[in-house]
Amino acid sequence: MSEICVRIAPSPTGYLHVGTARTALFNWLFARKNKGKFLLRIEDTDRERSKPEFERDIIEGLKWLGLDWDGNIVYQSQRLDLYHREAQRLVEMGKAYPCFCTQEELEQRKREMLAKGAAPKYDRKCRRLSIEERERLIKEGRPYVLRFAMPLEGEVVFNDIVRGKIRFANRELDDFVILKSDGFPTYNFACVVDDHDMGITHVIRGEDHISNTPRQLHLYMALGYDLPQFAHLPLLLGSDRSKLSKRHGAVSLNEYRKMGILPEAMVNFLALLGWYPRDQQEIKSREQLIAEFELSDVKPSGAIFDLEKLLWMNGHYIRQKQPEELAKMLVPCFAQKGWVHDPPTEEEWHYLLQLTPLIQERMRTLSESTDLADFFYREPESYDEKAQSRLMREGVADCLLELSNRLETLEEFTVEQVEKTVRQLAAEKGLKASEIIHPTRAAITGRMEGPSLFHLMAVLGKERCVGRLKRAVQFIKIGRL
Repeated sequence: MSEICVRIAPSPTGYLHVGTARTALFNWLFARKNKGKFLLRIEDTDRERSKPEFERDIIEGLKWLGLDWDGNIVYQSQRLDLYHREAQRLVEMGKAYPCFCTQEELEQRKREMLAKGAAPKYDRKCRRLSIEERERLIKEGRPYVLRFAMPLEGEVVFNDIVRGKIRFANRELDDFVILKSDGFPTYNFACVVDDHDMGITHVIRGEDHISNTPRQLHLYMALGYDLPQFAHLPLLLGSDRSKLSKRHGAVSLNEYRKMGILPEAMVNFLALLGWYPRDQQEIKSREQLIAEFELSDVKPSGAIFDLEKLLWMNGHYIRQKQPEELAKMLVPCFAQKGWVHDPPTEEEWHYLLQLTPLIQERMRTLSESTDLADFFYREPESYDEKAQSRLMREGVADCLLELSNRLETLEEFTVEQVEKTVRQLAAEKGLKASEIIHPTRAAITGRMEGPSLFHLMAVLGKERCVGRLKRAVQFIKIGRL
């Protein structure tokens, strides 16, 4: 068997969709598992909609996921001579012909077909023209497209690795355009010529391309190309089981990057959309995914894009990070808030490194870090409802004032000294430690949830903690909570 060779062929007409990213990942896993090649082709023949910024987004997104491709990027816009040569071969073999029908004529005939209840497709008018008539129209300068002469009888059958045998009756297929009047190829034609020229052995793509496959198979056979194997992946679905779209939330990979999803989490998550490991273990390293991935194990039914599962998985990978590595990832988020410089000063870095482990356990995305760390950089502007409830209890103001005075006298403001001071005060007043701990947290952070109180206080330092406790006491006394 020849070396396995697959490709991902996005069009730069929009930002990299998570569905395209999943398709790229499955191709990449299949290639790496089988010691084959993974190629990248940019299908940029749509001159009106193709944009450089979309191309950059595609390339950056694939790099971010770590999906390295083999060889140089192939650009369809640079291969027009190849398409023209192969189109001319089809014409010379009588398997393609010029069509002079105008867009207005085609639209009129489409309306007539619909009025009769017939499926609208090209009526093959120009296929019936004589050679002399075609030559005359060409000499007159009439613009034309090239259409493929589809066989009128029989059927085309192929075995899909994911879905099994699929068949199409040729009579249901029309004579589709392969070369437009501006000289640019259509998707189906360029795709076939490129896949053959690039040595693609397996075409792995979304199930929305199934309808293109019979047309492409006819082109393969007409041009005398070896047929690749096909595998059509299930579409990504939203929570309501409809096709994933913007109404379900973010659909571009870049939006998840901005949200603070880690690439290793996204790779792990995307790998489980349509394929599931046989050992039922969901957390998989890149190396494990490569070793275990089997294209034949991909399920044909739609795959639900579950955001909550992605966030859970991302949180897992965040917790696996060393604090220093995670702190580096947080710098852009904190710099955007104006809390640190990028790169941070030595003092800023030391502080960030101290607080990172305290918020790490609760983070699901990098972007959540600023909310979790807000009280490390700013006095609470207000107290949430639960915090207010704690602070307004009888005797709390006196306890917090006494605690602030005792903390102020500490020579070493460490976790151990802070905890000892809080517990000793509670014992002297005949209170449970929690009756001091909870209002202290409320006063210092403005909220009732967060990391270990004693650890966060040690990071905040004596001056901040004492100042916030006294401020809360004043607010309690004047009823400004």
